[in-house]
Amino acid sequence: MQLVTTVGTPDEVSGVVISGKSLIVYGSKASKAYARAVDTTGKELWNLSLDQSPASIATAAAVDSAGDIWIAGATPLALGLTPPSPAATPVNPDNAAATPTTTVGNLQAVTIWKLTAAGVLASTNTLPTSSVVFPTAISVDRNGASIVGIIGTEKGSAGFFVNSDKAGVFGKLLQIGSVSTTTDAVVRHRDGSFTVAGSSSETLAGKKVAGATDGVLIKISKALKITSVIRSSAVKGKRIWNSATSTLLLGGEVVAGGKTETAITKFSSSFAPTWTYRFASTGPAVTVGSTYAAFISTGATPQLNWNPKVATPLLLTFDAKGAITAADSGPIGQKEVLGAVLSKELGLLVVTSSADTVSIFTLIPR
Repeated sequence: MQLVTTVGTPDEVSGVVISGKSLIVYGSKASKAYARAVDTTGKELWNLSLDQSPASIATAAAVDSAGDIWIAGATPLALGLTPPSPAATPVNPDNAAATPTTTVGNLQAVTIWKLTAAGVLASTNTLPTSSVVFPTAISVDRNGASIVGIIGTEKGSAGFFVNSDKAGVFGKLLQIGSVSTTTDAVVRHRDGSFTVAGSSSETLAGKKVAGATDGVLIKISKALKITSVIRSSAVKGKRIWNSATSTLLLGGEVVAGGKTETAITKFSSSFAPTWTYRFASTGPAVTVGSTYAAFISTGATPQLNWNPKVATPLLLTFDAKGAITAADSGPIGQKEVLGAVLSKELGLLVVTSSADTVSIFTLIPR
């Protein structure tokens, strides 16, 4: 893979999506959610602060067919104004207007910012919740959006799932689990159902834990009922599904027996695995379409003439039967694959982070 451009630092960049020929970078800087557009040379086209709250985060994004950008994040609940104490007389020699003090709660409101490709903030919608939230993924189509993430509970943390209509107006939030569950990826299906992927260390829909933490694949009906839970487990180990595509190509991590691996599995619409791989890695993986998977490789890959001496980004290409048809590596020094996006205008781009830089790579033409 070859470098396209760099777009910021890992503590400020959550991810990158593509709208037209623009790279849309989003994240949080100085505790404020932002989005900005750059071209493939790194030249900034626009930069937008998404929210006026004292604190906000932008953690996931997707682009619809019109090129509009949907960004999911969290904002605080305003708990009202704090009145001045009647016993205290403020010193105000210049009679300046006093600014009311706003008490701000934690980041308990799920938020969608919808932007045009030109960088105009078209709408902001929030959904107050009872606890701290962290959105992890968003999926959009012509009917609206679905957001998944993690929400704090009295006993630990749960996953959550919530829809919005095409105007960004939220529906009811569905909590998944109550003690130790995450939801990390979401797919919207044409029949109105949804697939959610993540991890869980507790019983879900009657399906008990098999390992220490299981990867979970959850089907949710149009009526927002959980209709199926498939668990992927490792004996005394941890499994997490980090990524899922509309074709149900899943990527995730497996930690068991002193080894850390990436799992890449193609599921059918009935959640039956059709092919699967394990690769020595740092764990998490990102999948794109029915073809690509990217992760940080740490060891020999039996299917390839590949045995890196240090952790190295690796992008694999699969055919319809799961055979590996191509492998492309990136430069060493990259610690994490943040994302991968595919567009007609810019092709496939892989987003990685090193200790101090977020970089975007593309395939070298063959």
